Amino acid sequence: MKITVLTITTILSFFYGVNASAKNENDSLYILLNNALDNKEYYIQNKEQNIQKFKQALTIEHLLPEQIYDINFHLYEEYKKFQSDSAVYYVLKNQKIANQLGREQLKIETDLQLSWLYLIKGMYLESTSLLENIQTKDLTEKLICTYYETFSTLYSQYNNSAYFIKSEQYRDSLLSVLDPLSFQYRVNYAAKLAYGGQETEKELLSLLKETPDNNPERGLIAYLLGFIHKRQQNPELSEHYFMISALADIENCIKENASFLELALIYEKTGNIDKAHKFMQAAIDDALFCNIDFRISKASSSYRIINAAYQAKEKKQKSNLQISLIAISILLVFLAAGILYIYRQMQRLSSIRKELYHTNRKLSELNSDLLEVNNSLSESNRIKEEYIAHFFDLCSTYISKLENYRKTLSKCAINKGKDELFKLLQSNTIIKDELEELYEKFDSIFLSLYPTFVEEFNSLRIKEEQISLKPGELLNTELRIYALIRLGINDNVKIAGFLRYSLSTIYNYRVKARNNARVSRDDFDQMIMKIGNPEKKQD
Repeated sequence: MKITVLTITTILSFFYGVNASAKNENDSLYILLNNALDNKEYYIQNKEQNIQKFKQALTIEHLLPEQIYDINFHLYEEYKKFQSDSAVYYVLKNQKIANQLGREQLKIETDLQLSWLYLIKGMYLESTSLLENIQTKDLTEKLICTYYETFSTLYSQYNNSAYFIKSEQYRDSLLSVLDPLSFQYRVNYAAKLAYGGQETEKELLSLLKETPDNNPERGLIAYLLGFIHKRQQNPELSEHYFMISALADIENCIKENASFLELALIYEKTGNIDKAHKFMQAAIDDALFCNIDFRISKASSSYRIINAAYQAKEKKQKSNLQISLIAISILLVFLAAGILYIYRQMQRLSSIRKELYHTNRKLSELNSDLLEVNNSLSESNRIKEEYIAHFFDLCSTYISKLENYRKTLSKCAINKGKDELFKLLQSNTIIKDELEELYEKFDSIFLSLYPTFVEEFNSLRIKEEQISLKPGELLNTELRIYALIRLGINDNVKIAGFLRYSLSTIYNYRVKARNNARVSRDDFDQMIMKIGNPEKKQD
């Protein structure tokens, strides 16, 4: 994935012109550069895929020489700053095609291309020989620009003031034939000012802003900005722009670069040997990959110094590591002894915990039994309290009724005589009315204690045999039987006496209820006892 954050950091650089801002940005920019360097194979693969497309075009049958020449030219453009030997190979092929076609301009073009490749490989004599054999009067406007630019680059490689003057003279000639509004003119003019020691940062910043990430010239523009700040002894900003330049070179697979070397020298000077070694190694790797002799030669002397410092640091780190390992070994012995002691203590503790576990389990079981007993007692006490209250209320009511009944009998005996009194005593209407009132009160009191009794009782029976009460009816005979059982009255004789039914009738009701139950016959009565008791339901 292309690192577009580079563009953002470049734009930010226009708004912060002080060293502090560059220092803050450099940390983030270093992370981007380091990540791109670790993943440079991704960009190389993309580059090789583009190259492969042109190579496949060469396999097309019946291509004209001019078409082959054009494809070879594109391959030269792809390879010239990537792998110089491959670029030379395709230029030599085009040189043969130019000779076969007898086209002078194509011959000159290939000579200029070959001359440029020779100079970046460090073959200065061969490059100079080719350039000196070219007649400028035979050059087109495009080729004359290439001619001047190649000569300027050639003389700039010599560390000599006289050659530097010649390089700048050829650059001036190049500028004289270029369109002043063209991008190439602006870059070369900015480079002239930069190498001449003149102020050109503003122009270069403008160019950097206009140059997209995929433009190969972006690395050169950023390098010139780094060069200016290096000359001004501003290491933070020079580092900033050299990193932008290096990042652009990685993205565009430009192996003929100088920014990695500059970054290595900056970090070596500030004592950051790890970074210096990393970028110096990157510079040499790129130079070897592209087979650029003068870059290899230039980096070798600095590499020896940086590598020696790096090796010394590695040796010191190894020595510290050995000391640390000895100290750790001693600590491990003590740690092993401590672990053994702790292990034995843990075994003892484990034994104690097992005993405590079994003790707690027994206590838990006892607590559970105690809780069940307490719940039963609590339930019994609650029912007793409710019934005691109702019992006293009923007793009071029946005493009042007996008193009234006595008064009625007394009046009847006095006023109406013995016959009327005897007739009144033989009547069971009062008993019937009192029983109905008693059952009604029983139903009401019981349902106040167990409001969900009917629903829960029906849930224990099959659907077809569930009880449906009549309007105004609270309980029927069968429900009253099991209401008494729920209250703990399980004796059929007592139930029959309370409900005024025969013993066989009560027995038949209970057998029928068990037969219609959804649960086991043996569990039915136990399930009845759990109605209205949440704790017993959970059990």
